[in-house]
Amino acid sequence: MAELRILIELAGEAALLLWGLHMVRSGIERAFGSRLRVWLGVALEGRGRAFLAGLGVTTALQSSTATALMLGSFAAAGAVALAPALAAMLGANVGTALVVQALAFDVSAVFPLLILAGVVAFRRAERTRTRDLGRATIGLGLMLLALHLMAETMAPVEASPGLRRALGLVADQPLANLALAAAVAWAAHSSIAGVLFVASLAGTGAVGPDASLAMVLGANLGSALNPLLEAGGDGRDRARLRLPAGNLLNRAAGCMLGLAVLPHAAAWLAALDPTPARLVANAHLAFNLAAAALALPLLSGTARLLTRLLPERELEADEGAPRYLDEVALGTPTVALANAAREALRMADGLEAMVRGSAAAFRDGADRDGAKAVARMDDAVDRLHGALHGYLARVRRESLGDEEAARLDEVRAFAVALEHAADVVSRDLVRHAAKRQRRGLALAPAALDELDALHAALADQLRLAVAVFLHADAGAARRLVRGKEALRAAERGAMARLADAGGAPERLLLDAVRDLRRVGGHLAAVAHPLLERRGELLPSRLADAAEDVDGS
Repeated sequence: MAELRILIELAGEAALLLWGLHMVRSGIERAFGSRLRVWLGVALEGRGRAFLAGLGVTTALQSSTATALMLGSFAAAGAVALAPALAAMLGANVGTALVVQALAFDVSAVFPLLILAGVVAFRRAERTRTRDLGRATIGLGLMLLALHLMAETMAPVEASPGLRRALGLVADQPLANLALAAAVAWAAHSSIAGVLFVASLAGTGAVGPDASLAMVLGANLGSALNPLLEAGGDGRDRARLRLPAGNLLNRAAGCMLGLAVLPHAAAWLAALDPTPARLVANAHLAFNLAAAALALPLLSGTARLLTRLLPERELEADEGAPRYLDEVALGTPTVALANAAREALRMADGLEAMVRGSAAAFRDGADRDGAKAVARMDDAVDRLHGALHGYLARVRRESLGDEEAARLDEVRAFAVALEHAADVVSRDLVRHAAKRQRRGLALAPAALDELDALHAALADQLRLAVAVFLHADAGAARRLVRGKEALRAAERGAMARLADAGGAPERLLLDAVRDLRRVGGHLAAVAHPLLERRGELLPSRLADAAEDVDGS
């Protein structure tokens, strides 16, 4: 019964440790999630900077798995080369070792202060970011509390013959110790939790130095399995496996070298600091530093090998099938939002092709095949919008910080604007072009040139909308709104020509210009939230005088 009670207590304390890790990660992601991703993306330009970026982000998140998901989204989208991404993962592994270094010290007097300070910040602060940082501080305090409780729980292990006999059976079997720790780290989704578990065993004398070092190797190997399994998806996109497979390959090679020098390494580390918990923490740091030093010069060859073994999948022939809406990424909101933004850009590409098709229909005549092609593009945009909307609906809003929640709304609004604009092009603009051919209406060369210019201006409006969506470009937002006013002026000109001539060609031209203005209005709506936040857009076009007249 005593052994069962110890195991139950250890399981509860391990759960508290993992919950603390979750709170730290979610608090940091809510406070800085989108900025962390931007910083990481900017830094992935060279191996040295990528290594430091991976180290810094992982130290903040206390999770190399979260960093691996972010890096995986960059690599899968082709936004970063594989070699710098692998360098960033090496830095992430060192980051987890630094976290273990800090947690391995006796900080039993610190966790009450951390929990108290975190609760005060979480409950009293007015700024959302301060509350999120308070959440992270509470999580760190809970982690330290869990480690303190685990140390107390493990203290009676020396008096537990059964448990000590079980550990003693594999004390001189490095592979068995490695496999045991790998299973613990895999189940915990964290090398930090796995290494701290090993440190608790070593601190009570339940395992010796050689077994402890083998377990450290296993904890590093086991935690590298999680990103690989989570990146698997439906198995068709094998290129997504390159980064986690490369990370696992580096760690597996390091484990093989570590097992080869295990007896010597135990003596070297014991000479540095014989305290069991410190020996485990130092071994974890030494392993990851050595693995990074050995792997960094070989990353180019590793990247070429992985690219050859895991080629890109052939793109779906169906343009309406989503490519970037990875279900696994829903657990990491910053990555999920980046995937959704990438899919929204595919909608923008589809709308641009539809605008080109509409311009050709007016210039060259809308044959049946051309109209069907535009209709198929509209159908693809509609299906992408439906898939994107469903994907965003599965992102848990309670897990988002203010910036991420605002970004989710921006992605959704951008997709809605594109979908409505595509409907106007397909159902109205191309229909007017077909009416012209069916009725044999001849537009004057000047009118055709005007329509060509308006279609080109609309394509420019779309590119400005993408710039606003991606970069919050205020200059592009202002030009986007001015472009809407230019389309309104073109509509007034078409109305004047209709008043002068009154013929069927002039009515057709007015209908087409009005539809082009409607498309421009949907695109201009993308700029409104940014300009409103900057105070550059009036809430209403009504003049104050008109309001006074209505009220009198």
